[in-house]
Amino acid sequence: MSNPWEKIDLNDYESHMSLDSVCQLQALNQMMKEQFEAYEISSVMILGIAGGNGLEHIDQNRIKKVYGVDVNRDFLAECEKRYAHLEGTFEAVCADLLSADLQLPSAELVVANLLVEYIGYECFEKVIGQVKPKYVSCIIQINTGDSFVSDSPYLHSFDCLEEVHHQMEETALTESMQRIGYVPGKILLRELPNGKKFIRLDFEKG
Repeated sequence: MSNPWEKIDLNDYESHMSLDSVCQLQALNQMMKEQFEAYEISSVMILGIAGGNGLEHIDQNRIKKVYGVDVNRDFLAECEKRYAHLEGTFEAVCADLLSADLQLPSAELVVANLLVEYIGYECFEKVIGQVKPKYVSCIIQINTGDSFVSDSPYLHSFDCLEEVHHQMEETALTESMQRIGYVPGKILLRELPNGKKFIRLDFEKG
């Protein structure tokens, strides 16, 4: 069974996310800069990296290894093309996080933005258990209304994602991380133009 994210067109995704009425690409970009700078780390894994939004904030003097994980090979190819200056630091990893035979390298920080929504808490626990990071930084979306996708001309490009989307709750994610030995840390809230919110939740291995 294929993952619906393999069918998503990157241009549609980024065009939708960057609309003035959505403004999620811009918000994530700034928040990712803060995530990369928050901890003394030399390796980071970005789960669901898409087109590499935020990679321009990687400081190669400090961060020596960046794993970009995505199920969509076209997304990863675009990352490598856009951020060719990160050659030797950036490594694309094509993987379906829902796969039973998933194998991922280790990293000190895992960044998972708008990602847990599509794999669920239990799968996320397994991924973190395999990567064994010291720090985990997640951004989840708090929705208003019935749809998790904001209204836009690109809305129906994402219809296939309904089958894998899970509604996120701050408390449930925190409890999930605590179950695998991670202590809650920083919490940051960012309001979006359409009434939705991003919440950044950080965790540290206890």
